[in-house]
Amino acid sequence: MRSMLPFLLVLAACGPSPVQPVTGDDLAEAATAAAWSVSSASDAVPLDKAAPCAATFGSALTNAFGRFDGVITAVVTPADAQCPMPNGDHLVVQARMNGAIYRMVVNVQSSGPDPQVRVSTITHALTGGAFSEGWHENASLDYPADLGVHANQNGFAPRTMADLVPALRDALRLGAKISVFATSSGGSYAHSAHLVHRTGNHTDGALVIDPAGASPSWWLFHFPDQSF
Repeated sequence: MRSMLPFLLVLAACGPSPVQPVTGDDLAEAATAAAWSVSSASDAVPLDKAAPCAATFGSALTNAFGRFDGVITAVVTPADAQCPMPNGDHLVVQARMNGAIYRMVVNVQSSGPDPQVRVSTITHALTGGAFSEGWHENASLDYPADLGVHANQNGFAPRTMADLVPALRDALRLGAKISVFATSSGGSYAHSAHLVHRTGNHTDGALVIDPAGASPSWWLFHFPDQSF
C-alpha cells in the first residue's frame, strides 16, 4: 500500500495559518478606520461625514479672533439635523483640538437680498506661523494685505448653498489637519467659532485645508455687498 504521508504533508502545508487573537485595540482601530476612510472608487457610496458628529464639546475658545488648529472629526451640513446644534444656513466643521471637539461654523448662504456667498479657493502658505494644535489668539488675517485677493476678483464667484455645501463637504477630509481663522464669543459659547468670512479689521475668517502641507488650500468667503 502506498504511504499517505506525502498527501498529508501537502494538506498540512495548504491548511489555514493559526488564527491570531483580536484585541480591543484592534477593534477600536478598525472602527476608527471605517469611520474615517474615504474611498477613491468612482462608484463607491459617499461617506456620511456627519455620522461621527460629537454631542459634547470643549470649552477652551476665548472671546477673541484667532486661528484654530485641529483635526477634522465630522462635517455637519444644514441638512444634518440629527447632530447637536444644527444650523440651517451654515456648515459646521467639527474638529478635535487637544482632546476635545469644537465647532467651526461657516456661512454657506447670505441673509441679504442676494443669498449667494462669493467663494474663492487659493493656494498660499499658512500665515501666522506653522500649524500647532491649539487656539491662537494672536492671529491676524486681512484678505488683501496678507493674501492679495479682492472682492469679485481672484477667483471669487457666487455660489448657491445647494452648490457650495457638497463642494465644501467633499473638500474636508475626516482625520485631516485644518486651520480656521474665526471669531469666538467665549464663555457659554467657548465650544464654537464663527464669522468665517471677510469682516475687515484684520479679522477675516477662512478655512485652510492641509495647513501643514506644501500647498495649503484656502477657502475664502465674502458677501455680495462687501468690497475690499
